[in-house]
Amino acid sequence: MNRTIRRASVFTLLLVLALLVRATWVQFYEGRALADDSDNRRNAIETYAEPLGNIVVAGEHITGSARTKGSDLAYKRTYTDGPLYAAVTGYASQAYAPTQLEGIYADVLNGTDPRLKTVTDTVTGKRAAPGNVVTTVDPAVQKAAYKALGDKKGAAVAIDPETGRILAAVSTPSYDPTSLTDAGTAGEAWTRLNEDPDKPLTNRALRQPLPPGSTFKLVVAAAALEDGLYGSVDERTDSPDPYPLPGTSKDLGNENPSAPCENASIRVALQYSCNNVFGKMAVDLGQDKVRETAEKFGFNDEEQDVPVRAYTSVYPSDMDRAQTALSGIGQFDVTATPLQIAMVSAAIANDGELVSPHMVSQVTDSGGDVLEDHDEDASTRRIVSSSTAEQLRSAMRTVVEEGTGTNAQLSGATVGGKTGTAQHGENNSKTPYAWFTSYAESGSNGKKVAVAVLVEQSDAQRSEVSGNGLAAPIARETMRAALQD
Repeated sequence: MNRTIRRASVFTLLLVLALLVRATWVQFYEGRALADDSDNRRNAIETYAEPLGNIVVAGEHITGSARTKGSDLAYKRTYTDGPLYAAVTGYASQAYAPTQLEGIYADVLNGTDPRLKTVTDTVTGKRAAPGNVVTTVDPAVQKAAYKALGDKKGAAVAIDPETGRILAAVSTPSYDPTSLTDAGTAGEAWTRLNEDPDKPLTNRALRQPLPPGSTFKLVVAAAALEDGLYGSVDERTDSPDPYPLPGTSKDLGNENPSAPCENASIRVALQYSCNNVFGKMAVDLGQDKVRETAEKFGFNDEEQDVPVRAYTSVYPSDMDRAQTALSGIGQFDVTATPLQIAMVSAAIANDGELVSPHMVSQVTDSGGDVLEDHDEDASTRRIVSSSTAEQLRSAMRTVVEEGTGTNAQLSGATVGGKTGTAQHGENNSKTPYAWFTSYAESGSNGKKVAVAVLVEQSDAQRSEVSGNGLAAPIARETMRAALQD
């Protein structure tokens, strides 16, 4: 054979082999990556070829699917009371990646989860009928919190302390997820929502940790009682007023200079929210002991899933003594989500045990068969002793009955709480955050609830911003709804 022809033949054969290798690589190794690529429109066409499964609240679907017109995407997601439940559902969009429960359970809701397949589906290759996500949310509690927050920027979380079921998760201002579902109109809504300075897409209930202020004093009090620094909430402490911050020329004083905070007991210090007591208490305990107790409650947990991944609430490390004192009143670099602060009250209300908080009860297939049961699988861990929890409940009742939390009083129920007003901005120049956390037990039916409320911004004058003035009334209405028969 002519040498030139032979070389050309070999070169051609090598090209064919290279093409075969490349085709095999793409088909068997890169095929899944290409199929899963967000820019692959075939995925969206397949996802929205049929109606999606639904998210369920109290037996009612709060989601649906509607037929589209003039699009290769046959269906789009719809929402009932979208703004009310946005912090729970998130959104499923033809144009953007799904969020919240819509994102976590996307495979269940669009029928691609392998657990949904029947034998027939496996043989035919047909997509399975989609499943449903059953939430723990109580619509009455959700509506009460949402209505009470009104036009304020903030959040509320309510938990059943005995079961860990999240009864409400509200974030305001909210948005209508329906505005993001249609690929043709989602872009305009997306731009508007992201440019809104009030950040309505932010889930303030679960995913925006802020300084918790004096609500964190419950954690410091728990650490002091557990450590034996003080034997009871009624033992007088060693707390000068004001408290000189160690290593500085500054004093840690109190909002109310006339409050009886000098050497006050834990009960009185919670009642009047004495900074000097808890600042010195944190220093006396040391940051490691405070951090240990905080972490038992859930701080510094980077995998806090409910099942939405909550942002980490932080108790910092490597502080000097002055910074440790400030951490004792929920300032310096301490941050918490409303979920985390609700967990503190829930553990105290449940005799010192924390049941893992969750807002999904069950995940089911189209026929109602249970794929996941989060109520049954909820874990329980002891945070503080039964004695410590009882003493803190008693002190929290004093806060509501005689102290800074009187706006949370609720007829026919035992209520305990703690206010918080957290400073922020350079030299505390911005409007403070108003917090309130509480527990309540009905005197008629025995129902219990733990609540945390954050008001990040309102129309109130700076001098009127307080946990009792802004956040406690919201907690009261949320608790009232949770305890009703």
